[in-house]
Amino acid sequence: MDPRNSDGSASRRPLDLTQLRTFLAVYRAGSLTEAARRLGLAQPTVTGQIRSLEQQLDHQLFERLPRGVAPTAVAHDLAARISAPMDQLALVADRTTTAPAEPVHLGGPAELLAVRVLPVLAPLVARGVRIRVSAGLADDLLDGLRARRLDLVLSAIRPRGRSVVATPLMDEEFVLVAAPTWAARIGPLAADDPAPLDDVPLIAYAEDLPILRRYWRHVFRNRLTSPPALVVPDLRGVLAATVAGAGVTVLPRYLCVEELRTGALVPLLEPEEPPINTGFIVERANSVPDPAATRVRDVILRAARAW
Repeated sequence: MDPRNSDGSASRRPLDLTQLRTFLAVYRAGSLTEAARRLGLAQPTVTGQIRSLEQQLDHQLFERLPRGVAPTAVAHDLAARISAPMDQLALVADRTTTAPAEPVHLGGPAELLAVRVLPVLAPLVARGVRIRVSAGLADDLLDGLRARRLDLVLSAIRPRGRSVVATPLMDEEFVLVAAPTWAARIGPLAADDPAPLDDVPLIAYAEDLPILRRYWRHVFRNRLTSPPALVVPDLRGVLAATVAGAGVTVLPRYLCVEELRTGALVPLLEPEEPPINTGFIVERANSVPDPAATRVRDVILRAARAW
């Protein structure tokens, strides 16, 4: 049936709640296929509902891409207007159904997630919020956020572009550390002379020693040229190897604060201005997150005040 009135204008009949629910799922998933999976529908059904809603509104809602869909300005406006009431309606419906809510997809560095983030999210999980965690490099995770595979990303770099919004989360201070046996062998260090470290095994999480090179450049004003003795692609592994006496490394202070407190690790140098890196929590711009993602974001931001 043609949704237009006799004068050619768009029909004023009420919008269908089922179609609006499907629209919101496609908007948040960024994909007809993924929205169909989340809704438990066949993809042709989802496609048909979106087309019907576009016909009734007389506006295109999504641009079809090689992978997924991109919301139009009309879709952004519609999502902003209906998301809150639709989410409230879903909350009421959830009380009378056993169907679980969609999980929040969170990405970030494995170490930060394990040490800082997951413990503060435990109460949310206990209250029924479902979360799926992905660990990886910042650039890959931010690509996943833009492609709507992730809802939130913890990033060690400030992302560029207008498609995402980054909120400062915490400052990581980096510290040069070793086990007490190595600290005794190296002796006192001066910020203008890294020579005592020339023959000491270096432990890194990547072959190009990004954290170590930054520390050398920032503190010693010197270019680090020594290759790593041990490469472990997880800072928790770097920490374990350093505590065991494998050599020297640079770690975020939050990751080794307990080892520094107990003396399992010793800071080799305490510069007046240590290297600091700001972390961010990132979400999509011009997007309406679901209530669970908002709760996850707010819990992390509140907890980060004490990090």
